[in-house]
Amino acid sequence: MRRLHNSIEALLGSYRSYGLVNHSGGLNLPSRQSVEDILRGLDELIFPGFREEQVLNHDNLNLITAEKVNRLARCLIREVEKSLAFASRTGADDGAPAPAPCGSEGCHAAAELVVESFFEELPRIREALSLDMKAAFRGDPAAKSFEEVILSYPGFQAITAHRLAHFFWQARVPLIPRMMSELVHGRTGIDIHPGAGIGESFFIDHGTGVVIGETTVIGRNVKLYQGVTLGALSVKKEEANRKRHPTIEDDVTIYSNATILGGETVIGRGSTIGGNVWLISSVPADSTVYTHAGEQVVKTRDAPAPGGSLSG
Repeated sequence: MRRLHNSIEALLGSYRSYGLVNHSGGLNLPSRQSVEDILRGLDELIFPGFREEQVLNHDNLNLITAEKVNRLARCLIREVEKSLAFASRTGADDGAPAPAPCGSEGCHAAAELVVESFFEELPRIREALSLDMKAAFRGDPAAKSFEEVILSYPGFQAITAHRLAHFFWQARVPLIPRMMSELVHGRTGIDIHPGAGIGESFFIDHGTGVVIGETTVIGRNVKLYQGVTLGALSVKKEEANRKRHPTIEDDVTIYSNATILGGETVIGRGSTIGGNVWLISSVPADSTVYTHAGEQVVKTRDAPAPGGSLSG
């Protein structure tokens, strides 16, 4: 047992040397388990009767909805307060717009305001998700029903979590949006940063390996396949506050394993990006980009013949 005692002393020494111990004496950090439970509860609230074992009918829907909203609101206020208090206490953030400083009482009041605004926004989030669901059904011949999309499509699960996390990102709440995103990333293999702006009727088919970076902007009616990366050309820390990720305009389809990089890169409206394409420069509207004989080729509506190389 002497060796075990020595190990304990060494571990305590590492606490003193390197820190990273959450013992502020005040509010704790947000709980990963609590955020996971909240995300699950919000999923049940958005799709009542799809996730939970409880049987719903017209007689009990009002009562059950009110109970869930009140319970989730209490949980969310507690976790949002922890996040705001942490950022106020340390000045730390995770890349989200900096929250306003607050004392412990001020953070509770600020958390209440954020959560009230969130539940006011929830019907509009449901509306956006209904359009995403219809886009998935239209875009996948294998989809047999809306219910199948809601219950089983990983891309739809990922965009559901993203639309929730994105609200908290825009509300300047640190930590929680990234926690929500990473929870669904672990389940689906789809990594969408909560800062990404994504328009309505968005569909990710299959989905595994999709990466969408923080400053990505995606328009309406966009479809991605598995392995697509919308990333940054540079990962230098000093560029953290710049637009580093591409803009994808409306009605674009991007096929599997395509990589599109850079904050100035714009994929024009109505374009199709073929599988395994690598892009670091913009393409005009109504373009088709593909790889042929080792060369990347662009074809546009105005110039149907193969264009120049897009290799950089």
